[in-house]
Amino acid sequence: MRYRFFFRLILLGSFLISCRESVDLDELKVYDGPINSATNIFLVHSDSAIVRSEITAAKNLQFLNGNEEFPEGIEIKFFTIDGQLETTMRADRGYYLKNENLYRGEGNVQIKNLLKDQSLQSEEIFWNQAEKKIYTEKFVTIQDKQTLFNGTGMEADDSFSVYSLKEVRDSRTLLPGEGI
Repeated sequence: MRYRFFFRLILLGSFLISCRESVDLDELKVYDGPINSATNIFLVHSDSAIVRSEITAAKNLQFLNGNEEFPEGIEIKFFTIDGQLETTMRADRGYYLKNENLYRGEGNVQIKNLLKDQSLQSEEIFWNQAEKKIYTEKFVTIQDKQTLFNGTGMEADDSFSVYSLKEVRDSRTLLPGEGI
């Protein structure tokens, strides 16, 4: 009786193992999509208990490698040392590249320095948090008070207070009612 039980157990075990479907390991793909998603996010970056920037986005996707995507747009606000809103940056889509500690905005990118009456439009912008600078190699239009500058490539501090255009194409004085 005891031998029958072991015989049946071995027979059942070999049956279960032999019915396993073979899988080609080359066809298995590693999932590289988002591992987490959030809606209506609000992130605050502070330095010594002083708010330096705020990030808001309608949707945030986080990936296994630490990168993030903001497919429905991103807005970043920069504040002065005394807490006054100085600059806003908006983009149709945003990305955070963890290995480079770099934010990238693309689509309709708009930056406004509210204190200096400056604004920028481009199709792509990068913000390096560690170096506290923003830059692009794409075409930009900058309005500095009543003057409009067009060029390719730009670098500025992250408050967009001090900037330099790499290739200025043209500039002109705005007429009343004009602006970007």
